[in-house]
Amino acid sequence: MVELERKLARSGFLAVNITYPSRRDEIEFLAEEAIGRGLSACDEQQVSKVHFVTHSLGGILVRQYLESETLPQLGRVVMLGPPNQGTALVDRMRRVPGWALLGPAADVLGTGPDSICSKLGPVQFELGVIAGDVNVNPLAALFLEGKNDSVVTVESTRVVGMDEHLVLPVMHTIMMRNNHLIDQTIHYLKTGNFIPQ
Repeated sequence: MVELERKLARSGFLAVNITYPSRRDEIEFLAEEAIGRGLSACDEQQVSKVHFVTHSLGGILVRQYLESETLPQLGRVVMLGPPNQGTALVDRMRRVPGWALLGPAADVLGTGPDSICSKLGPVQFELGVIAGDVNVNPLAALFLEGKNDSVVTVESTRVVGMDEHLVLPVMHTIMMRNNHLIDQTIHYLKTGNFIPQ
């Protein structure tokens, strides 16, 4: 997210890049802790509007946080490769020895009724979602039906209430470095729309 952070700053945004220990804690705790730290950093700078740009699990953390918290200064949100409907990789891989090493957050990102993704409601904020459709992982190709980014299917990135959805030729783990994706992200934050393809 460092390159994205730099380009956001060059475009006039105060960018706060928050990392979190995704393998250590439950999603509810991660959401409160990570989003809370980000908001504190924004408060220190006295910003009047807070936008979020998230990658993967980060989108679920924002949804989790906004389910229970009101954020009057909330602007727009861009989610990159979010498993908004879970991912079938979790459904298949949770039976593999060593799966527990990925932590409690990963365990609830499947597609079943026990998934946090199934329990979160429709989004109630301005949201643009960018999905990738480049899969270079042959194992993921066995488990993911339809176009996917090697981790999340394009269809699974969708969520009820989103305003815009865009598919780009990017892979999950490196999508946030793609220049066109970054340009689309900045355009959405500024206008509420992606650049027409």
